[in-house]
Amino acid sequence: MVASTVQHAGRDEAPALTLDDVRAAQKTLSGVARTTALEGSRHLGELVGSPVHLKCENLQRTGSFKVRGAYVRIAGMSAGERARGVVAASAGNHAQGVALAASLLGVRSTVFMPVGAALPKVAATRDYGARVRLHGQVVDETLRAAQEYAAETGAVFIHPFDHPDIVAGQGTVGLEILEQCPEVRTVVVGIGGGGLAAGLALAVKSLRPDVRVVGVQAEGAAAYPPSLAAGHPVTLEAVSTMADGIMVGRPGDVPFGIIAEMVDEVRTVSEDALSSALLLCLERAKLVVEPAGASPVAALLSAPETFEGPVVAVLSGGNVDPLVLQRTLRHGMAAAGRYLSLRLRLTDRPGALAALLAELSVADANVLDISHVRTDPRLGLTEVEVDLHLETKGPQHCAEVKASLVRAGYTVTG
Repeated sequence: MVASTVQHAGRDEAPALTLDDVRAAQKTLSGVARTTALEGSRHLGELVGSPVHLKCENLQRTGSFKVRGAYVRIAGMSAGERARGVVAASAGNHAQGVALAASLLGVRSTVFMPVGAALPKVAATRDYGARVRLHGQVVDETLRAAQEYAAETGAVFIHPFDHPDIVAGQGTVGLEILEQCPEVRTVVVGIGGGGLAAGLALAVKSLRPDVRVVGVQAEGAAAYPPSLAAGHPVTLEAVSTMADGIMVGRPGDVPFGIIAEMVDEVRTVSEDALSSALLLCLERAKLVVEPAGASPVAALLSAPETFEGPVVAVLSGGNVDPLVLQRTLRHGMAAAGRYLSLRLRLTDRPGALAALLAELSVADANVLDISHVRTDPRLGLTEVEVDLHLETKGPQHCAEVKASLVRAGYTVTG
């Protein structure tokens, strides 16, 4: 279900950026950023009741849209600024975008990343030409270190979303959507700090004010709903979500004004919806997408009947650590009823486990994992507790497996 929805009327003041800025950014990016594919999704289209297209920024250079804004920002710097180099802080996508953009423009780059950043992302950032410095346990600490470095060395700090050039560069995604799908009625886009959503909305609404733009945030990192209600950026006390690409505790000042005026609605989605969306992208669309990039699909899955089509959902990135992908997919499969965890007690006698497994075989449940506990003081002298992890075929099959065990005389305790 959609956990939260904020709708708001437009404001009187115009945003500082204009469509001309986005068009200029598109020229700057010519030959640099790819015009990413727009892929149809029959499954999502059937749910929504009209065509749904996926804008595949997960296939962009560096694996996300971030290179668009980073390149426009650095390209717009003076010769003196370029000579001082650039510095950024990021756990992944922005780091890689800045590293590649700086390398293409011949600018020295330093990127601060958290100590626990995923090794593939650290390696990719280095491969794109940046000097990587690992600092801090969380991105806020890393950000402070990068800003201190900028103050000490004179390097230009490249903000991930709160700068007009960044917003204009990200807005080129909106221009491409209108060119690729002129009949679009709704665009759905994930929101973290707001750079992508703001730029996209500016481009789309300037040319097609009839198109509805819907922003999506993770429930555990949803700073925009309270900020829009308050009329100014509000800082969350804590953020937590698997979607690290949109895990931002405060909206950016530059994107906030545009989003408040031009984004029609901001929704939040659950962790279950995010993992289910990632699984769907992998299974149905054959696309590797990170949780943040799957957030628009999560919104479509949560309330498909509320979207007017044709719909374009922006898959903003595909940089996901394989270990995170593994955990997220397992979570998504559990949310979809494809995994079932059970705990039950058996009499500790020869053949008891074999009988249980035979019952599961009849129920057509595949055992992935099994463990015995004999030493828990809550157990009787002749009892053993068994934890089972099963592969199932959906919610109905899960219910059938449990019912078959109960009919066979087993007591399921968890």
